[in-house]
Amino acid sequence: MAETSSGRKCEHFDLKEYQFKTNMIPRLSVDDPETNRRISEGLPVIIIDSKLVASALHWDLEYLNENVGDGKFTVYKSSNTKFKYFDERKADDVKDFRKPMESLEIKFSEFVDLIKTVDPKKERVYLQQSLNDTVGKRIVLDFLQFNWNWVTEQQRRNKFGTLTSNLLLIGMEGNITPAHYDEQENFFAQVKGYKRFLLFAPDQFPCLYPYPTFHPCDRQSQVDFDDPDYERFPKFRDVKCLEAVVEPGDVLYIPMYWWHQVESVPNKGYSVSVTFWYKAAPNDKIEYPLKATQKVAMMRNIEKMIHQALNSADEVPEFMQNMVLGRYT
Repeated sequence: MAETSSGRKCEHFDLKEYQFKTNMIPRLSVDDPETNRRISEGLPVIIIDSKLVASALHWDLEYLNENVGDGKFTVYKSSNTKFKYFDERKADDVKDFRKPMESLEIKFSEFVDLIKTVDPKKERVYLQQSLNDTVGKRIVLDFLQFNWNWVTEQQRRNKFGTLTSNLLLIGMEGNITPAHYDEQENFFAQVKGYKRFLLFAPDQFPCLYPYPTFHPCDRQSQVDFDDPDYERFPKFRDVKCLEAVVEPGDVLYIPMYWWHQVESVPNKGYSVSVTFWYKAAPNDKIEYPLKATQKVAMMRNIEKMIHQALNSADEVPEFMQNMVLGRYT
């Protein structure tokens, strides 16, 4: 088992094994200069003592059920451990696309009943909901006591854009969100339970084979980590991975465009997390050579533009191949 930067092993976690090696992401204090350096350079880091969500560490199912309010919550149901997100608006544009999970809008009490009664071998549930003005007063008070000074200072220091949302995430142990990347900066705060992250830098884009931008599973890897098809995805053999296990009170900084697979650690109970999403910092000037994140953004924009101009997903592959084959190969 790999070790953290502090030398602390992860042998007490029952973690799934994969065919690629991993290196551990450092666990650092909020006062360590290396913490700020990594965030400023767009590198992931676990901050162990930010106290960002210290006022929420008592958010178990019972407390939330009593205080979160009577609004509707978005809950996903899957017939297996994987919760592969998709864009409902694109689902009808791809022939034979099968939705990998079902979405429900239910009250929190109904979710609690589900998470306590479903047979995990047949069905699993995962709640993902923005914390908004529908929540109860006690949740609001807890929310206001988050360490906003620290996270807002990080926003200012790194010139992040506006805070777009805080998501409440609650999942069963063993749930997996397959590898994907996001287009926002994220401070991922763990409240209850443990989550394992597999992270891949933006320069691993060729190794992870994302779906086309017009596909419902855009921004997600096509590779099945449990059973990689090396004939279809040969570069996956060369993938380089960083690993992190976040514990209650930890905050993981996930830079924009960093791929991540998220797993609720088995045999550790359900998991509760809160995310802090920020828009990207404005790009004041372009410096060369371009960063991997800038190249990924360029590729996305070019692919979207070609698809929009052709107005046909079927024509995109041949068009892009004709641009390259025999000219750049």
